[in-house]
Amino acid sequence: MAGAAHAEVTDSGAAGFQVRHVVEIAAPPAKVRTAALDIGKWWNSSHTYSGDAKNLSIDASGCFCEKLPDGFVRHMTLVYSASDAVRLAGALGPLATTGASGHLGLGFGKTSDPNKTQLTLTYDVGGYAKGGLAQTWAAPVDGVLGEQVARLKAYAETGKAQ
Repeated sequence: MAGAAHAEVTDSGAAGFQVRHVVEIAAPPAKVRTAALDIGKWWNSSHTYSGDAKNLSIDASGCFCEKLPDGFVRHMTLVYSASDAVRLAGALGPLATTGASGHLGLGFGKTSDPNKTQLTLTYDVGGYAKGGLAQTWAAPVDGVLGEQVARLKAYAETGKAQ
């Protein structure tokens, strides 16, 4: 795989869809995990409500939240955290305005090189959305998450998201 990303909508049906992205990152798993949780440093600002990714955080209570001038958005909730994976529950972005719910998993797999990580992101989404959940949302969600994975890779490797 040597740095190449693999991305796809792995399943889709009337009840929902799954997207999966796999990429090798030239940093050890602990560093990639730490970078992933520092979400405000690498998430694209154009995919926020406030227009500024610096307003994003994953706090000690597990809230993947965004500060707004007059409130906040709870995007997801951290439901599992270990050295090799984190898992969050919730509906990202415009999915939060539908009857959808989701599970986002980030796996920080070891490779034969201790200074590299195989990052695997999966996002399972189910529920109801007008026009069909998978039909309307699978491809755009796959594209947005693919962009975020590329930004996380860059941030973990270089300290800069681009």
